[in-house]
Amino acid sequence: MAKPSIPKGTRDFSPVEMAKRNYIFNTIREVFYLFGFQQIETPSMENLSTLMGKYGDEGDKLLFKIQNSGDYFKGLTDEELLSRNAAKLASKFCEKGLRYDLTVPFARYVVMHREEIAFPFKRFQIQPVWRADRPQKGRYREFYQCDADVVGSDSLLNEVELIQMIDRVFRKFGVRVCIKMNNRKILSGLAEMIGEADKIVDITVAIDKLDKIGLENVNKELEEKGIPAEAIEKLQPVIMLQGTNAEKLATLKQVLAGTETGLKGIEECEYILNVLENLGGTQNELELDLTLARGLNYYTGAIFEVKALDVEIGSISGGGRYDNLTGVFGMPGVSGVGISFGADRIYDVLNQLDLYPKDAVNATRLLFVNFGEAEAAFSMKVLSQVRDAGINAEICPDSSKMKKQMAYANAKQVPFVAIVGESELAEGKVNLKNMITGEQSLVTPEELIEKIK
Repeated sequence: MAKPSIPKGTRDFSPVEMAKRNYIFNTIREVFYLFGFQQIETPSMENLSTLMGKYGDEGDKLLFKIQNSGDYFKGLTDEELLSRNAAKLASKFCEKGLRYDLTVPFARYVVMHREEIAFPFKRFQIQPVWRADRPQKGRYREFYQCDADVVGSDSLLNEVELIQMIDRVFRKFGVRVCIKMNNRKILSGLAEMIGEADKIVDITVAIDKLDKIGLENVNKELEEKGIPAEAIEKLQPVIMLQGTNAEKLATLKQVLAGTETGLKGIEECEYILNVLENLGGTQNELELDLTLARGLNYYTGAIFEVKALDVEIGSISGGGRYDNLTGVFGMPGVSGVGISFGADRIYDVLNQLDLYPKDAVNATRLLFVNFGEAEAAFSMKVLSQVRDAGINAEICPDSSKMKKQMAYANAKQVPFVAIVGESELAEGKVNLKNMITGEQSLVTPEELIEKIK
């Protein structure tokens, strides 16, 4: 029989790994609640009509489509089957797909539940998403996103608070990051400035790849998209612009002086940066990065991306404003802005930097050894008291050899072991062993609880 396996780009998680992941989810969830966000969930699958056309051509290619149940060839002609046109055939017998992100399903949720929602609506979601991408380090086909979005408010204070949330989350994790910011209006202004306003999508998709493929290949891609050499040349000094945030904005004001859209983007960036500065700034670096484009078509204003400074890995958080997203579902005029934390990449970063607190990994704090029926009965009573005190504890269900039970405690990295033999039973006490120091002490149930706490 062939050895079982799992699809490429997916992973199993052990109990220790799940403890680490839950630490990540709980830390992010705490910050979301702290800023007034409420949790929702949406189905793993959505109608393809909901998903298609929202992520650009490249995003559409990465959607996992779900084959219709039953006779999915019904209604297809022999000519269509023999054409071997995969995209066309899929559109005929696939009506649903796995969600690509949480933002588009959220927009659909807002439209469907508009009568129940109080605006501005601040929601968060922590759920898996799927992308038919090529698996590589830090890039998976199934991964969790932790999203927070605000819809129904045009205020840039939302952007300010989202940056504060990003800063707070990574401070809690102890990870040094650079929070990169740009504005799609600035990018639109650049496209206008070089006379290629209709090529804004091609320009942003190419520029967004600068970190991955380098300037030469970005220029080559722009050329392949039909952008003239003269226009590409005009982009170079702006793409490679250096200096402080204030210096970059000052230069941009001159470069984009003739574009109303570009100047509006500069104004929005200035507002966000000034408010944050008046509030004491962020502890993590906040950088205006003009190469940041985030190649999703629905962004219309501020865009964000977060890079870890001490680990080589892709972005670990990102987001932006998407004024027009709910309009495609029949609800125009509702502005939205949000961020997404990449839990799987954060997991890898915390692993590499060894930043997990010990109590986040060690689930069981106390293990009772089982010497027999009478000892187990007494231990079970003490165990109930221990659990009532909020201490994670368990008992070995079988009265096997002491060596085997201690090996179990070591395998689970349990810090304390409670031993109740004949003498302890007679005194109504417990012999408590610290598995780290080796120290042992005879204590009452009440003293045991105090020592472990």
